[in-house]
Amino acid sequence: MYPVHDVDAILLLALSLASKRRPAELIEIIAAADLAQGEIPSATRLSDSFYRLAEYGLICEQDGGYALTPVAQQMLTGHAKKALPQERIRDIKEHLADHTLPDERAAILVTEKQVAAAIVAHRKNKQQRSWLIPKPKPVWISKKDLVRGKTLPAKRRKD
Repeated sequence: MYPVHDVDAILLLALSLASKRRPAELIEIIAAADLAQGEIPSATRLSDSFYRLAEYGLICEQDGGYALTPVAQQMLTGHAKKALPQERIRDIKEHLADHTLPDERAAILVTEKQVAAAIVAHRKNKQQRSWLIPKPKPVWISKKDLVRGKTLPAKRRKD
């Protein structure tokens, strides 16, 4: 496969996260890309990447969603469970560089409007769901402070 784009590796990683049990919808893929990288690639780049990866035989459309083909699943195995997303993306790019094009090619057309609508919906859901918002860290008092006679804050007292 030539050339290798960063967004292709990000999309494959996001698809592997989002489509573990069933084919993933577009908004789930966007959420997984945001989770994996911390930012979402542009709608144009994602749309082009969908077309390119489908043409290379790495993703397919199933039951109204998108899933990895067995070739792509094999490509994504072998990562350490605690590997950082940047390390996984680098490994995926190396596998993509070694990938050979299949004889039969099927294209998936995902328009920029569809991707942009999914990005907007994801951002809207992200603001509404409290479990996606980082939780504040609790205030901890050291044992030295307790020995010196300092009291616990009102939130932490057990009376």
